[in-house]
Parts: sequence; C-alpha cells; structure tokens
Amino acid sequence: GLVISDLARAIAARPKKPAISLAVVCRDGPRMQQLARSLEFFAPDLPVLQFPAWDCQPYDRVSPHGGVLAQRLTTLARLARLTGSDKPLIVLTTVNAIVQRVPARSVVAAQALSVAPGQVVPMDSIVAWLEHNLYTRSSTVREPGEYAVRGGILDLFPAGLDQPVRFDFFGDSLESIRSFDAETQRTLLDMRSLDLVPISEFQLVTETIRRFRMGYVAEFGAPSPDDQLYEAVTEGRRHPGMEHWLPLFQERMDTLFDYLGDAPVAIEPQGEDAARERFKQIADYYDARREAMDHPGGGAIYKPLPPDRLYLTEAEWTERLGEGALARFTPFAVPDDAGVFDAGARAGRNFAPERNDSNANVFEAVVAHIHALQAQRKKVVVALWSEGSRDRMRSMLADHKLVNLTSVNAWRTVQATPRNEAMLAVLGMESGFETADIAVISEQDILGDRLVRPRKASRKLENFISEVTSLATGDLVVHVEHGIGRFIGLQTLEVSGAPHDCLELHYAAETKLF
Repeated sequence: GLVISDLARAIAARPKKPAISLAVVCRDGPRMQQLARSLEFFAPDLPVLQFPAWDCQPYDRVSPHGGVLAQRLTTLARLARLTGSDKPLIVLTTVNAIVQRVPARSVVAAQALSVAPGQVVPMDSIVAWLEHNLYTRSSTVREPGEYAVRGGILDLFPAGLDQPVRFDFFGDSLESIRSFDAETQRTLLDMRSLDLVPISEFQLVTETIRRFRMGYVAEFGAPSPDDQLYEAVTEGRRHPGMEHWLPLFQERMDTLFDYLGDAPVAIEPQGEDAARERFKQIADYYDARREAMDHPGGGAIYKPLPPDRLYLTEAEWTERLGEGALARFTPFAVPDDAGVFDAGARAGRNFAPERNDSNANVFEAVVAHIHALQAQRKKVVVALWSEGSRDRMRSMLADHKLVNLTSVNAWRTVQATPRNEAMLAVLGMESGFETADIAVISEQDILGDRLVRPRKASRKLENFISEVTSLATGDLVVHVEHGIGRFIGLQTLEVSGAPHDCLELHYAAETKLF
C-alpha cells in the first residue's frame, strides 16, 4: 500500500498526468480487499475505485451477486465520465475482472441518470429507468438494486451506495433526496444530488431484446420450444445466469483496459500466473458445457458462447499489457537493471522458531526484537487484523514489560510519532517488512497462520457444485443430514421453472437424493 500510494503520487505530479494515476491488477479478490484496506491506512486522502470480478464461475447457471454488479457498474460509470482528477486516482482490480469483457464505455456513460432536488422530473420516468436497468420492485427496500413506490415517495437502494435513498415528490417536482436506514426506515442525511448507475450490465428494452434474439439464433440456430433463456428474454423477463450471454445484448464489448486509457498498470506478484490459470479454467468450463450440449443427458441444455466473446484471449491479454507503462511487483531481489527499482524493503522477522519451542516465550522474543529495532533508531509498528486483536496484543505486550504503547490509525500519525513509542495499528498484513527507518511486525509473524487468518465465509452452494469435478462416479460422500451415500453424477433438474445443477446421491434400498 505504501509503495503503490507513493507511485501514484509520483505519476500524478508529472506535467502531463493521466486521468487515472495507477491501475493495480491483484491476483484475486481477497488480495484486492486487503490492498484497499492498506491504502486506507497509508493514503486515506487518495480516492480508490475497486472493480471486482463476478462472484460466479465461467458459464455458470447463476447470476453474479447484485452487490458485485453494483460495485462494478459504479466504477465503470465513474471511469466512463472521468476527464481528469485533482488528486491521484488509483483503480484496483483482479486478474479475473480485467480479462473479462464489459459493456462499451459509451453505453455505460449514456445509461447514467443524474437527479437533484428542485428538478422537474416525473416519478414515472425514474421508475421506467429503474425497470429498464433491472432494478427490482419490492414492498420495502433493504438490498442494493431494490426500489419501492409509496404515493409520492420513491425509495431506492442505488448501486454503489452504502445506504438507500428516499425521493420525495410533489407532483412532478423532486423536493428532496435523503438517505435512510434500511432497518429502521428513518431518514439520515439530505443529499444535494445523486448519480444513478444501472444495477445490471445490460438493459432489457426492445432494442437489446431484438439484438439478443438475432445473435442467439445466429450463434446456436433456431431455439427449441423449451429454451427457457430465449423465452424469458423474448418476454422481457430476467432469467438466472443470463449475464453469461452478455455480448448478445450489446452492440460491441470493451474491456477494463479501454476504460483505463493511458493509465500506467501495475501487476502484483503471481498475477500473470493467475491469468494463465484463469484462461485454462475458462477453456475447461467451456469444453464441459459444449460436451454436455452435444451429448444431452436430460434437463435444460446450456448453450455457451465461445470464450473470446466473453473474455480476452491469452494473446490479447499479453498485447494489452504491453501497450502502455507496466510495472511488475516482486518480493524477490533481482539483478541490477535500468528498468528495476528497489523499494528498499526486506521481509521482517518471523517468530516461528519461538512459537515451536516449548521453552521459549514468543511475546518476550517480540518485546526484545522491538527494543533492538528501536536501538537501531527505527520506528516500530505492530499490524493487527482488528480492534479486538489490537486490544489483546496491547495487553500481552504490556504484561511483558513493553511500555510506551500507542495506537495509530493512519500513516501520517506513524510519521509524527516518536521512535521510542511502539505503535499498534489495525492493518491486516500477511507478513511484516523492514526498511532503513521503519519496521512493521504483523500479527501473523507473531501468532502464525492458524490463529490470525480471518474467518472464511461459508461456502456458497454454487461454489460447492462447481467443485463436483473433484468427484468420480461411485465415490462415497457424506451428507450432513443423510450420512454416507454414493455419488452418481451431476443432473440438471427443473425447480420452480428454472434449471439447477444437482448432485445425484444413492443410498440403501435404491433411495435417491438430489
């Protein structure tokens, strides 16, 4: 985070600075989130836009989560209308996100809607815009992408906002826009204006439906009577997973590179390896869908678009990386070269030997190391994962005679704190580092991986089903409620009018479970 923020500031200080100071390609989503938190600490004054990847597998039967789509569209809309920036602007994305094609920049810019109190704008026109951009009408607004109408009041949870907003109309005049709490429904703050962006990466309007129908027939031939996707789009209805046919709704597709323009790109360690793995994964999923389409075994047939319609090819990826300024980060020392810049940092100390020695006290070793670093006139920061972790670490270090402990919440505070004070910061880092002037010790360096990794979110059903390739027909599996059964295969069943990929398990007495 420190290196990236300094690099962005240096680029923004150039006479002919780009509108986007730096675009950073992270290897995955968790790493992007971690880097965003680091930038909040090291550079809270710099605006940061995040562009995540869809949270579903290639050629899935489920749609991306509405929150993910909202964040993606918010970032694309801001980039599409960006002409310059007073402050250095950083864009964070992932390998999976940047290799996927997105709606054209001109389309996203044209779909945005700006409203402000005092404007004469009929509520029906805003509702029509919401419907065209696939917002969902509900009785009470609680989730992003929902809206509700109650007399002259329009409640809406726009893409990219943390709180829903309430439009108060008097006739066709918009009198006020206020944010409100989704749980209590109480209004919070007045807003001077609001830019609305779509909640979906395509619209279901006459033109896009016509374009989809023509493209679908051209790609796959005449649809069968039971083609639920084609039927749903024809009727202007949403269908689970329809985003995976996004190019058929668009006249042309861009990539995130087209939105970034001449912005310098930095790619994290293992990023290019992750890209190669992603291209292999896309090809595997496409081949599996094609084989299932050519040899149907029952259930709704999935007709996949060719990978180059939805994603960059590996050759295009390499070409786009080489078109502009590119920085590759590496944690390893490399031979001196004109194109190599050494940030001057090295890996910090890991206390694994003390953790594994039953006769050693890891906290005594930490305190001794902090004293040694301070004797070298270095500032010392202990990076913790959470406020609770910081309180516990403060107590443990104080019990082991470390004095002058202080909490810091930003890099500027670190710079202003005397060297004789050991600083505790909420800054999730996997490992610490040292420079000539400062040393950062991470909680993971002290306590190890097992104790400090954030709790993993429960595995989603679609992620579980996507791992079925690790099972072979006849394998024994354990169901959480029904016990030991035998895996037979993956079957597509129609439930509530929509196809679902289900595991088929067999038990005693010819009992089946899907």
